Amino acid sequence: MVPTRVDPSCGAVAGIHDPGVSSKPVERSFQLAEPPQVGVEEEFFLIDLETGRAAPRAAAVLTEVESRFAGLVQKEFSTSQVEVASSPHVDLRSLCRELEELRGGLSDVARSMGCELVASGSALLEQPAGEGVLTDDPRYRRIAHEYGAVARGENCCGCHVHVEVPDREEAVQVCNHLRPWLPVLQALTANSPFTGGTDSGYGSWRAMAFSRWPSAGMPPFFESAADYAAVVDSLLHSGVILDQGMIYWLVRPSHHLPTVEIRAADVCATVGEAVLLAAVVRGLVMTALRDIRAGVPAPRPADTLLHAAYWRAARDGLEGKGVEPVSGALLPAWDLVDRLVDRIRPALAEAGDLETVLDRLAWLRRVGSGAARQRAAYARRHSLRDVGLALSLQTAPHPV
Repeated sequence: MVPTRVDPSCGAVAGIHDPGVSSKPVERSFQLAEPPQVGVEEEFFLIDLETGRAAPRAAAVLTEVESRFAGLVQKEFSTSQVEVASSPHVDLRSLCRELEELRGGLSDVARSMGCELVASGSALLEQPAGEGVLTDDPRYRRIAHEYGAVARGENCCGCHVHVEVPDREEAVQVCNHLRPWLPVLQALTANSPFTGGTDSGYGSWRAMAFSRWPSAGMPPFFESAADYAAVVDSLLHSGVILDQGMIYWLVRPSHHLPTVEIRAADVCATVGEAVLLAAVVRGLVMTALRDIRAGVPAPRPADTLLHAAYWRAARDGLEGKGVEPVSGALLPAWDLVDRLVDRIRPALAEAGDLETVLDRLAWLRRVGSGAARQRAAYARRHSLRDVGLALSLQTAPHPV
């Protein structure tokens, strides 16, 4: 079992030093009363390390950890997936410790059952058809029946960040302000290059695979909370979605929490990257709230350019180019990340997160994105087993 006290270097990976959460003091000058709470949901695959195939052991793993992590772990659509949902946090250190404990506890139990917990947006190899791929749940069965091959397609693992925004009207406007930055978040977290045992050619195959759902992808621009509610109602009444939980847009006001939920990321290989994502997303939300309260309108890039930017982010990740969705300019992906940091720098300083974000990004520049690290692991011996082992060690580092 993992210890309840987690090492303060939060996010360390065997063989890769991860700076985790900075302890340096930061001056505060941002004008919000206090940083909003942030929470993280992470989805993981269980895999057989020998074959690289998804392993249908989620029910057994969840049963074993139920008493320890009650309310924090849950089933997913596939029998080879599990999900964790953190508590809400203001301090990134406490978020980091909780995510490490959740990952570590699940990983230990998975290993005792002959499989590995891995943080990858796509499975290296799906489990064979006919092995009970679908989790036994009435809602999941209904989705599978209604959406046919769309639901039977590849399963994906994402990372969803919730940021506290209690006012519904503001939450909808925050979503509008975040739309141009969603492709950058996807590039930053690209961690799913493999599908069906081969390299997809994408940094995030998850982004491509998940776009098959009718309510996925870039959200529309909404004039108000009433406008948002009307669109959701029309999707429900038309049967395009079965319930509000099937609003799969890249950003949405949560239908059951007082938060804005950002869904534009692959699950991150390391805890440190998940905490980086949480810090950046909170910075974006705080910056949007500042603009909303100052009467600054949200930008409205052309939908075509927004979709192009998201596709390019999924294609190239951090290792190639990105589309600036207002001008349409094709720029190095890291230039767009730098622009994002400049945009949210005052908010990061106010939340005390600036040094953590800068340290984490410097680490990513050195070691490469999750997708690049998966490809590097494969290149050594052209072995999916090597990729699975590397993912396992990054997901929840184990004692040597």
